[in-house]
Amino acid sequence: MMTMISVDDVRAAAKRIEGVAHRTPVITSAALDAMAGRKLFLKCENFQRVGAFKFRGAYNALSRLSEEQRKEGVVAFSSGNHAQGVALAAKLLGIHATIVMPEYASQIKLDATRGYGAEVVTYARGASREALAEQIRRERGGTIIPPFDHPDIIAGQGTAALELLEEVPDLDVLVTPIGGGGLISGSATVAKALRPAIKIVGVEPGAGDDWSRSRSARKPVEIPEPDTIAEGLRTTSPGEITWPIAEKLVDDFVTVTDAEIRDAMRALFGRAKIVVEPAGATPVAAALVGKAGAPGSRVGIIISGGNVDSNTFARLIASE
Repeated sequence: MMTMISVDDVRAAAKRIEGVAHRTPVITSAALDAMAGRKLFLKCENFQRVGAFKFRGAYNALSRLSEEQRKEGVVAFSSGNHAQGVALAAKLLGIHATIVMPEYASQIKLDATRGYGAEVVTYARGASREALAEQIRRERGGTIIPPFDHPDIIAGQGTAALELLEEVPDLDVLVTPIGGGGLISGSATVAKALRPAIKIVGVEPGAGDDWSRSRSARKPVEIPEPDTIAEGLRTTSPGEITWPIAEKLVDDFVTVTDAEIRDAMRALFGRAKIVVEPAGATPVAAALVGKAGAPGSRVGIIISGGNVDSNTFARLIASE
């Protein structure tokens, strides 16, 4: 069954998160424009609460729970940014949150999730996080809040694109990273409604090209867990809800290499003076290698997050 959302769903989400989520800045850089050969408008979700766009969808979803559901608590599963988003949203709304996270998740994300007051349950590589979350739900009760495959999550993520287009309405192209597809599904819904001629481009790491393969196969394709520095994009297949939305609305799925992602992180730090995690740098990487819009076009880019610890960041941007 196909579950589409509308621009009105995103506008309603924007009202719910107003005054709670940050309206993040849109920045430009003449140096980056020159490197890309395009005019880039960077929507900096690395400055969002919890350091990533995921807070938008999490707060929107949790704010829609009934009183009874709030009392029972929520269960989520995530490698990091969704975990933090749900943890903070739950804290603000007075809801107990149990978050299932891999034991190999970055320490900064584990610490932050616990710091927001959530209970963290870790699992070993190869285990099913969905199965563990479902087991916890059966034993304790609660509502599962998935990282991307949920209409309220998708609508909340779309608010980033809504804000960007309110500020820069005449974009030719909108580019986002794509993992599970929540951000691009919500963003494409808004963008195509407000500016039908806009091109939507989703960017994934070359090792995690499940969306590109799925587009070629015209159906969702599953791949092994990808080995990439973009830990936020290590999904293995499109979502059941996000796939039909993105398949219908996204014009192109492109890939970038880990080396190109590192170059983008380096450029963002050196030229725009911002710290961006590898997943957040993927759409900028695509722009820098000519895979995001025609030369000279006006390109909106959603930088999804900045959650990377200082040692990892320094290692990734160090000259090779």
